[in-house]
Amino acid sequence: MCKFYFFAHYAISRYTLALLAVMLVFSNYDAQANIAEIAGHNFQEPITGTVTSKEDGMPLAGANIIVKGTQTATSTDFDGNYTLDAPEGAVLVVTYVGFATQEITVGNDRVVNISLEEDTNALEEIVLIGYGKQKAGDVTSAVANVKAENFNKGQLTDAGQLIQGKVAGLAVTNANGDPTATSSIKLRGNNTLSGAYSDPLVLIDGIPGALNTVAPEDIETIDVLKDGSAAAIYGVRGTNGVVLITTKKAKGAKINTVEYSGYVSTAKIARKLDFLSAEQFRELYPKSDLGANTDWLDEITRTPITHVHNVTLRGGSSQTNYIANINYNSQEGVFLKSNNQTFRGRLEVNHKMFDDKLHLRFSLLGRENKYTSTGAGGSFRSWIYYQAMRYNPTAPIKNEDGSWYQNISKLGYENPLSLIKESDGNVKTSEMRYVGTITYNPIEALTINGNFSLRREPSTNGYSETLNHVSNIRDGFAGYSTIGGYTDTDRQMELTATYNKDLEDHEFSVLLGYSYLSNEREKFDMNNYGFQDDYFGGWHNIGVGNALQEGFAGMGSEKFKKNLISFFSRATYSYKDKYLLMASIRHEGASQLWGTNNAWGTFPAASIGWKITNEDFMSSQNIFSEIKLRAGYGVTGSQPADSFLGIAMLKYGDYAYVNGQWLRTIVPASNPNPDLKWEEKRETNLGIDFSLTNGRLSGSIDAYKRNVVGLLYSYNVPMPPYLYPTIMANGGNMVNRGIEVLINATPIRTEDFSWNSTITYSTNDNKLKSLNGSVFKTDYDYFDAGDVYYEGQTTRSHRVQVGNPIGNFYGFKVTDVDQDGKWIYEDANGDKVAYDDFSHAPEDRHYIGNGIPKWYAGFNNTLRYKKLDLTVNMRGAFNFQIINEARMNFEGTQNGYRDNRLTSVNDKVFGKTTLSPEVQAEYNSYYVEDGDYWKIDNIALGYTIDKFNTEIINSLRVYGSVNNAFTITGYNGIDPEVNTSGLNPGIDRREKFPTVTTFTLGLSARF
Repeated sequence: MCKFYFFAHYAISRYTLALLAVMLVFSNYDAQANIAEIAGHNFQEPITGTVTSKEDGMPLAGANIIVKGTQTATSTDFDGNYTLDAPEGAVLVVTYVGFATQEITVGNDRVVNISLEEDTNALEEIVLIGYGKQKAGDVTSAVANVKAENFNKGQLTDAGQLIQGKVAGLAVTNANGDPTATSSIKLRGNNTLSGAYSDPLVLIDGIPGALNTVAPEDIETIDVLKDGSAAAIYGVRGTNGVVLITTKKAKGAKINTVEYSGYVSTAKIARKLDFLSAEQFRELYPKSDLGANTDWLDEITRTPITHVHNVTLRGGSSQTNYIANINYNSQEGVFLKSNNQTFRGRLEVNHKMFDDKLHLRFSLLGRENKYTSTGAGGSFRSWIYYQAMRYNPTAPIKNEDGSWYQNISKLGYENPLSLIKESDGNVKTSEMRYVGTITYNPIEALTINGNFSLRREPSTNGYSETLNHVSNIRDGFAGYSTIGGYTDTDRQMELTATYNKDLEDHEFSVLLGYSYLSNEREKFDMNNYGFQDDYFGGWHNIGVGNALQEGFAGMGSEKFKKNLISFFSRATYSYKDKYLLMASIRHEGASQLWGTNNAWGTFPAASIGWKITNEDFMSSQNIFSEIKLRAGYGVTGSQPADSFLGIAMLKYGDYAYVNGQWLRTIVPASNPNPDLKWEEKRETNLGIDFSLTNGRLSGSIDAYKRNVVGLLYSYNVPMPPYLYPTIMANGGNMVNRGIEVLINATPIRTEDFSWNSTITYSTNDNKLKSLNGSVFKTDYDYFDAGDVYYEGQTTRSHRVQVGNPIGNFYGFKVTDVDQDGKWIYEDANGDKVAYDDFSHAPEDRHYIGNGIPKWYAGFNNTLRYKKLDLTVNMRGAFNFQIINEARMNFEGTQNGYRDNRLTSVNDKVFGKTTLSPEVQAEYNSYYVEDGDYWKIDNIALGYTIDKFNTEIINSLRVYGSVNNAFTITGYNGIDPEVNTSGLNPGIDRREKFPTVTTFTLGLSARF
C-alpha cells in the first residue's frame, strides 16, 4: 500500500510539473499570437454591447462571442454585457444554448448590441446516446437529459441525488441518513431473479463507475438511456438502463477561469420514534425501575457539521486546454463516530494538432475516502441504534465504580454508549483512474476513436474492541480485532470508428466498435482475540492475540477475474429531417458463461421516428413547434452473477480421518450445465415528444413493455444422478409495463421574473409469468424471500409467485381483536379464527401488501426575480405498503425482556382495546402500513452578485437550502422512503440509520 501511494504521488507530481511547463509554453504562444494579431491592424477602441433575447429582451448571461478565425473571445456577464477587441470588418460569432447562432460583421460603430432568436425547436439540444451524440430532435429512443443548472441544490453526496425526481421512470431512493450511504437507483422495475446486473450501468465520461465516483460539483450533465433500443448499444451492461455522467470541460477559444463553491451544513433526525420516557416506563414496568433517567438516543447523537469545498481551474486555448478540479467533503452523521471524509481530484488535458485532425485527451481522477467504523468492516453499526431504542430508560450509563452498566444476563442486550466508546476502527479506500483518448479525423466525415482506461481501487479496514467491551465482559473475546481489505482492478479498451455524411435530403451515420473489459479482485480478512491489554494489541498488531496460538483465529482470502468482450455497430438515418431510423447490434461474450455452448450472445435493437411538424400539411399551423412520434425495440441480456456455472466445480467439504490424520475432503460445488445462456430482456417502447407555444410548453410521453425471458434461476435436482442438489439454468419469464410522462413549462417569463416548472409521472406494473424452463421445472410455482426480525426471531417476509408481482408481502392476516385484546385471524379458507385456536400453519398465510410503489411523481419549480432565485423540488411515491419492523418489535405489550416500548403500546388496537400481554410478537398484517408519501424534498434560495469594483471577481452567488424538508404521509415510521430494490422491498428495518433533514449555507464564485 505504501508503495502504491508513493508511486501515485510521484506520478502525479511529475505529471503536474510537465503540465505546468506545457501551460507556460502555450500561454506564451497565445500572448505572442495576440500581439501579432493587434499589430496586424490599426488599434481601435474595443467593441462593447449587450446580448439579449429577441423575444422578451432579457439579457443573456454567459453568451459566447468569438472573432471568427481567431482565438479572441469573451462571454457576457450577468446583465448580458460584453467587451471585445475586434477590427472593422471582423465577423463576430455569437452562440448561446437554446438560441440560434448568429454571425455579425463589425462596422464603424464600436457599440454592437446583439439580439438572438430562440431556437423554438425545443428538441434540438445535444444529448448523449452512447458512443456518440445526437440532436435531441433526432433521437428515436427514450432518453432523458438533465443539465447542471437544473440539478438539485444543497448537501448532495452523489450524482443520484442531483437528478432525484427529475427523470420519469428513474426511482432514486435515499433510504437512510448514513453519511457513507449512496443513492439507490432503479429504472423501469425489477428485471431479474439471479442475474449479474440489477442496477443501471453508470458511466463517467464513458468509463464504468459509481454514483459517488466523481464529485457532484464536478458534473456538467447527466443523460439517462431508458429503453432497450437506446441501451442495447451497451449490451448486457445496459440491461437495466444506462446513466451517462459527463464531467465539466474546458471550452472556448481562450480560457482562463477559476471557480470556487463551498458550503457548510448541519442536520437533525427528520422524525424520531416516540418511545416511553423514564417516567412512563416506570409506570408501565415498575419492577424494572433502575432509578436513572437516561435518554439513550440523545446520548449517542450530536449536532453534526459538514463542510464541502470545490475548486475548478480552466486554462488554455481551443488548441490546448486543461481543467483541474479539487473537491473535499467532510461529512458528520447525527450519531457519534458516524462520518465520511472524501478527497477527490481530477485533471483533464486536451490537445489538438495536425489542423485539428488529431485530438489527444488524458484524464486522471483520484479519490480517497475514509470513515470511522464501529463494526467490523462497516461504518456506523446499526446495532447500536437498535440498542438505544430498546434499552431501559431508567438504566444508568455507568455504575458507581465508573464501569459501564451492563445487564449481561440478557442476551443481545448491550449498553449503546459503551458500544461506541469501547470500539474503534476505520475503512480507507483509494481510487485512481487513468484515461487516455485518441481521436483522429482523417477526413471530415470519419472519426476514429480509441479509449483506454485503468482503474485501481485498494481498500483496507480494521476494527477492534477493548477489554471493557461487552464482548469480553460477557463472552470472553478479550480485545476482539479484525482486519481485511480488497483490491479491485478494472481495465477497459474501446475502439470505435464513426462515419457521418449529409447528402441533400439524406443524413446518415455508421458506427463500428470493439470493447474489452476486465475486472480482477483480490480479497483477504483475518480476526483474532485474547489480547492482554488495549495498548499493544488490536487490529494494528493483530498477531499477538492468544486465539491465533490456540487455533481459534479466523483467516481467509479469495481472488477472481472476469471479462467481457464485445463487437458492436450502429447506424442512423434521416430523410428530409422527417423520417428517422436508428439500428444497432452488439455481439459479446462473458467469462461467467465460459464452458457453456452459449458464451456469446447477440443483442439487436431498432427504433424509428417521425417528425410530424416537418410535414407540409403542418406548415400552416402555429401551435406546435415540434411533434415527433417514436417507436423502438431492443434486446439486452444478463449473464449469471457467479462464474463457471457451465462446468462442474469442486470445493472443500468436511474433515475426514485418513491414514491417521484429519484431511479436508473435496466435494462437488455445482452441477455442470452446458446449456446455460444469457437472460434476455426484450423491450418495446412507444413515445411522443412535443413542443408548443414557442417552447414554453414541451415534454414527452412513453409507454413500454419489457419481457424478460430465460430467467436465471437455481432449480432443485435429484441426487443421483446429479452430484449437487441445485443447478443454475434458464427458466421462466417476467413482464414489466409502464407509462412515463415528462412536462416542462414556463408559465411566466418577463424581463424581471420567470417561473420554470417540470412535472414527472411514471407507473410500473410487474408480473412473474413463469418459473419453469423447457428442461428444468420447479417443485412449486413460488419461493420465499427476505426476512423480518422481531423479539429475537426471524421469519420470511416475501413470496415470489407465478402470476403475481415481485415485492409481495406474505404473512398472517389479522382482521380484528377480541375483548381480551387477542388477534382474530383469517385462515386459508377465509374463516375468522380466534388467537388461541389459530395454528399459525404456513398454509394460513396470505398476501398482505407489496413493497414497490406502483407510481411515482415529481414537481420541480425554479423561480427567478432579477438576481434572486428560488427552487422548490417535490416528489412522491404511491400505492405501496411498508413492513414497520419498529412497531413489530416495540409495540407489543408482551415484553419479557422489559425493553423500552413505543408510546403507542398503550393505543387501542382497531380502536377497541390494548393488545393482550399473552400475545406473542409476530409478523402479521397489523404491522403492514400504507407507504404513500409526498416530500417537499429540496428548497434553495439564492442571490447572485455580478457587479464588483474589482475585475478579479466575475460573479458571486450565496444561497441557503433545506433538504428532506417536509414529508406528508400517513405512515407511522420514521420515513416512508425505504428500499424498493431486490426481491424483498418495502421493509423499514428497526435499526435503519434514520433519515435526516439538512440545513445548508453556501456560496459559489467565479474569478
